[in-house]
Amino acid sequence: MTEERPPGPPAENPGPAEPAGVDLARVALRAAKEQARARGDAAQQKRQARRGGGLRSGARADGRDPMAFGAAINRLITERGWETPAAVGGVMGRWPQIVGEDVAKHCEPERYDEDERVLVVRCDSTAWATNLRLLAPQLVARLNEDLGHGAVKLIKVNGPGGPPRRYGPLRAPGSTGPGDTYG
Repeated sequence: MTEERPPGPPAENPGPAEPAGVDLARVALRAAKEQARARGDAAQQKRQARRGGGLRSGARADGRDPMAFGAAINRLITERGWETPAAVGGVMGRWPQIVGEDVAKHCEPERYDEDERVLVVRCDSTAWATNLRLLAPQLVARLNEDLGHGAVKLIKVNGPGGPPRRYGPLRAPGSTGPGDTYG
């Protein structure tokens, strides 16, 4: 015969048992050790503060230790999000290697607009400005290869800046200045 249970709620599975005996003592000991360690750390910091030292460096490396200059600069660039502008600055320094010596003699980068991803280049004559405009798609591709995809979307070419306008009695009203101006 089988034993029948009276109808009612099903028997619940007991969850994890509360620590008892030796387990309870281990839990209490661990908590006491952590509290003592925390009190000891606080007391040590108070003693160092009284000696006028504050926190001191120990035998192990931590964030307060000195670091190499290059590592500090790289960390600063990464923290501030200056990776792209720093890379473009490097490109401006290597401009002759990127575009070639002939073009670099007549065209030089002026600035980089990070928001619009536009590199502004100034040329010393309208002929070189036109030439650079024709080369712009290849230069954008080469720069994006070097800097990462989408770092430069457009190269804006500026022609030569003319001498400052002089207003005087021998100037014709409405004249635009020298004949070699771009745009």
